[in-house]
Amino acid sequence: MGEASISAGRHVPAHVVVVGGGFAGVACAKRLAGEPRARVTVLDRTGQHQFQPLLYQVATAELTADDIQFDLAEMFARHDNVEARAGEVVELDPTTPSVTLADGSTLNADVLVLAAGATPNFFRTPGAEQHSLPLYSLADAERIRARLLELFREAAAKPELIDEGALTFVVVGGGPTGVEIAGAVAELAHDVMPHVHPELSSARPTVILVDIGPTVLGPFATETHEYAARQLHRRGVELRLGTAVKEVAPDRVVLGDGTSILTRLTIWGGGEQAVPLAARSGLPQGRGGRIEVDADLSVPGFPAVYALGDVANIPDRDGSILPQLGSVAQQAGHWAGGNIIADLEGAARQPFHYRDKGIMAMIGRKAAVAEIGAHRHELHGRVAFAAWLGVHAQLLANTGAEIRAFMAWAEEFYFRPSHRSAKLLDPSTVDKPRIDWSSS
Repeated sequence: MGEASISAGRHVPAHVVVVGGGFAGVACAKRLAGEPRARVTVLDRTGQHQFQPLLYQVATAELTADDIQFDLAEMFARHDNVEARAGEVVELDPTTPSVTLADGSTLNADVLVLAAGATPNFFRTPGAEQHSLPLYSLADAERIRARLLELFREAAAKPELIDEGALTFVVVGGGPTGVEIAGAVAELAHDVMPHVHPELSSARPTVILVDIGPTVLGPFATETHEYAARQLHRRGVELRLGTAVKEVAPDRVVLGDGTSILTRLTIWGGGEQAVPLAARSGLPQGRGGRIEVDADLSVPGFPAVYALGDVANIPDRDGSILPQLGSVAQQAGHWAGGNIIADLEGAARQPFHYRDKGIMAMIGRKAAVAEIGAHRHELHGRVAFAAWLGVHAQLLANTGAEIRAFMAWAEEFYFRPSHRSAKLLDPSTVDKPRIDWSSS
């Protein structure tokens, strides 16, 4: 099937199957919501939209799972032409096109939109997949939090475990994911946990960030590298740069320089690749196993198949590949929806034009970095935090979340003393959401 199969004059609504409920998939479905010429089915393994930029906040007990996940069926409940279903796509046929779910059922489509996201890339590091915890999903974040709290409880009960690495935490990867989780773990370890376990007040938890590159936040400017490094040091994060991770074992991490670090928690933020479904799709792949797409976001040779977000290599206007960012995914999803509508109208598709939102990261309370716009204006501190708020509020708006509640939480997070987070670790409160998205 090609573009002609959904051209103008069609009497039966075109069936658009969207695989993935992340930023790209939701934005595409939102663009098509209310379009009488399209019937949309959104498939996601969990049936939930997970707000990935705040995963590190869940991992360090600042937020709970319910704060950053949104039921897709509820999200589209007001739109009769959109159905959201929990279901894992295990195979796809781009020529039909169709998808096969884990339960064996098959869905045929007129248009197939692949927005299935990414998975950790362990770069074949021995033991990394088995013994480290990645941070790419809500389940990952909850595992990290559980492990952190468990290690502090065990160290409080048996202080001798500290010498065996119980309170040494290794973060692999100096990009935004690694920097954000390293800063958050350090604040949790040094500022929060002594109030939870006073018997550990004299202990010295250690957070070590390892990256093969010479700086943290490599894509940022030199001044930002230096600012981020200073802020991490100020929070007690030790940087091991210019060295690779050679092996991850249950009780240690071995570096390329031969150094062995005793630890019982290695957090992997060392890179991502397309989900395995991309490799099984029969579609052309490029760097990171991601699916190659044309300027209109469709897959070369398969005009009825789009690939978006972290599963795709999306070209910029100059031919370079856009980074795997939430704003890229969201804009691409909206644009693909527009091109699908253009097909329905018999109009020409338009090449994707990304409006650059910049790059940013939160290092911790009162420490954020941002480089905004095509010319990458550098921002640090409170101004960068304001930029972070603005971009993330736009991403949240796509989910229908209550933005004022998010802004109120973020402002409180940025300015309140970090030791106040200790109350979140009380068993009676830790599983309750902290952001009331429906509040006014």
